[in-house]
This record gives sequence, C-alpha cells and structure tokens, in this order.
Amino acid sequence: MEKLRETLRREKAILVAAISPGAKSDDLAELTALAESAGAIVVDRFQQKLHKINPRLYIGKGKAEQLAQRVKQFRADVIIFDNDLTPGQIRELEEIVQIKVLDRSELILDIFATRAKTRQAKLQVDLAQLEYTYPRLTRMWQHLDSVAGAGGATTAGIVGGIGTRGTGEKQLEIDRRIVKKRILELQDQLKDIDSRKLREIEGRKELFKICIVGYTNAGKSTLLNKLTNADAFVEDRLFATLDTRTKRWNLAGGIEVLLSDTVGFVNKLPHHLVASFKATLEEAVNADLLIHVIDVSNPEVAGQIDSVQKVLAEIGCGGKPVLEVFNKIDILTDLSRLEMLNAIHFDAVNISAKTGLGTDALTQAVLARYKGGEVTIQVRTSPANGRLQNYLRAFAIVLQEQYNDGSIVIDARLGKNQLAEVKKLLPDELLIIN
Repeated sequence: MEKLRETLRREKAILVAAISPGAKSDDLAELTALAESAGAIVVDRFQQKLHKINPRLYIGKGKAEQLAQRVKQFRADVIIFDNDLTPGQIRELEEIVQIKVLDRSELILDIFATRAKTRQAKLQVDLAQLEYTYPRLTRMWQHLDSVAGAGGATTAGIVGGIGTRGTGEKQLEIDRRIVKKRILELQDQLKDIDSRKLREIEGRKELFKICIVGYTNAGKSTLLNKLTNADAFVEDRLFATLDTRTKRWNLAGGIEVLLSDTVGFVNKLPHHLVASFKATLEEAVNADLLIHVIDVSNPEVAGQIDSVQKVLAEIGCGGKPVLEVFNKIDILTDLSRLEMLNAIHFDAVNISAKTGLGTDALTQAVLARYKGGEVTIQVRTSPANGRLQNYLRAFAIVLQEQYNDGSIVIDARLGKNQLAEVKKLLPDELLIIN
C-alpha cells in the first residue's frame, strides 16, 4: 500500500510564474522546493512577464495554449502556478490544458495536509483547507467529501494526488451550508485549544520565554535540539514540523528559560494558514524574546528575512525584541555574503546549529537580552526572607552579605529585567547603587 501511495503521489508537474509589471524575475526555486515537498516531479518551468493580468486566464491566451503543448510534450499531470488564481481562472485554464491546475496557496495547503500529525495541527489544516475551498466549490466539483471527525480530511487524502488530499477527496454530497457548519465547528474546537494554550503560557509567566522563528528549513528544530537536547523532528525539507515544542534551556549560573520552536514561514504564506495556526503561533506572540534563525547559505536570504518580518507583523509580533541568528555558516561558500549581512545586522550572531559552532556566543547574547543590562543593588531585609535570598543567589552575583540590627544587607549585581521580581520579594527597601 505504501508503495502504491508513493507512486500515486509522484505526479509530473509544470511550474508557472506570471511576473507582474515592476516585479523582479522569479527563478521558481522556492516553488520547485514546495512542489517536490508535495511529492511532485518537476518536468518543466514556464514564465511570462505580464503587462496586465488577464481576468479570464491570468496569463495570455497564447501562453495558455503553449502550456497545453508542453503538457502533451512532458506528459504532465499537474500545472502549479506561483500566483494565487481565482476559481474562474483555474476553470478556464483547465479547459485549455486538460489537466489539473493548482495555485501557490493550494499547494502549500496540500503540503500542510501531509505534515499534520497531532490533533491540533490536523484541525488547523482542515480549517484552512475548508476556508480556501469554500468559495471555490463551483470550479472543483458540486460537493465536498464528508469530513468525519477531527483531522479526517487530512489523513485520507494521500492517494488523491497533489491538491486533492484532505478536504474534498471523497466528493460526497455535502452542500455549502454543511461546509460552513463544519468551519464553525472547527473554529470552536480551535478556540478551546487556543484557550488551553493561553492558560499554559499564563502558567509559565514566571519564566523568561524565548521563541524560535524563521523561514521554513532554516534550522529552527536543529537549534532547539542543540541547545536543549530535545528530540524534535528534523529533516531537510520544507515544513518538516507543524507543531510547537517547548523545552527548558539552562543558560548559565542556574538561569533557566523556556525555548519554543514554531512552524516555519514562507514567502506569501496563505492568510488562511496564518489565521488557522493562531494557537500554534501564540508562543511567538507571548514570548519575551524572538530568536530569528536565518539560513545564511540561501541565495534568497534577504527576501527570506523580509518575508519572516512581514509574517511577524501580521501575527502581532512586529514590536517584539528580536535576536537575529545567521545559521549554516559551516556550509557557506561565499563569506562576503556573511560579511555584508553582518555589516547590516551588526547585532546578529553567526552559528552552525548542526555542529554547535557559535552556540556559546548565542547563549551569551541571549543571557545579555535576558538581563537587559546589569545594575548593582543593595537590599535590606529580614533573615527570614528566604525566598529573596534564594532568588539572589540563583539569579544574581552576590558581592557581599552583612547582618546589621536584626536585618541582612545584601550587595548584588543582576540584570535590570530581574529588578521587578526582586521588588515583589522585598517588602522593605531596594537601593540601586548604579
């Protein structure tokens, strides 16, 4: 059965990029990686520079007819556009090329359908697929499949080929009203998960929270494993993991923080996915610090940085403190690229998450962000205040302790960000020396 499924998934694909006026040329490298992640074999690539978008076909009619010829030449099974198409454009194109036509969003949704493993991820993918499919029912078929149970849409779709996995595979008679009802059910279930996630995060408010973000396949899970000895799944493919994993990370001197990994971002990430994965992305929204992992070996590194920043702004993280980390320096062949990026991003840390090179410098950079700069303080309190004494010994450098008139006076050096906790534990007075 596995062999049969793999055979059915290896569809021959032709990739198409329609380049709008003023837009830069697209070498289709990312769409190629996405298509291959979905199980396709890319047999041809096709580009057209547009003066204006054809409302009927998106590309020109002559180019569409050339595509039909290439379909016959390469015996292609599917055409994948690097653009988002309307249902009408897909229908008209399919009439000309006589094979299935997908757009970029549909391809990414398909990849997510195959990657979803946990109940939360399956619910999120189901919702995103249904919201994408709902206005497109008339061009696909008259009815959708029965969506039985949480995640039922994503697990059954492997045999249907790219773009048919998940919602819609069985093509049973379910009308728009039923689909809308299912969307509302999924939204309610995800609200419950979101509420539980927020309660979990609230329960960890005493700890400093760090979230790893970045472009898909930048090395986020590899870094989590290296820093915390976690066992997060790692594979050299796009969107290898969809679920958030949180581990404790011991920085130095007993200082412990929480480190979380998140789903990777990509250029033009479909809005439905960003909305559906809100619960997963709560880790980033509620983090005290974001570690932005960047694949410095990728030729499109500047564009990837920009894409991540746009998604962060979209989910409400635009003003979060960010520590940029240039990863994969062990495989970088053009050192001038790294030098140029370091000149622009002068606070960034250069590492190899795979080998561990530079992770000590990363730890020190995070420790500095955790402390927020250092101050020297003198506190006077009762010797019975063990919680304060234990906190200072664990999270500060104690310079001197003196007993005076039934009180204990402690001189210590600690981070500015920890002053608030000291004040909560100190009912008497706090003297900041410098």
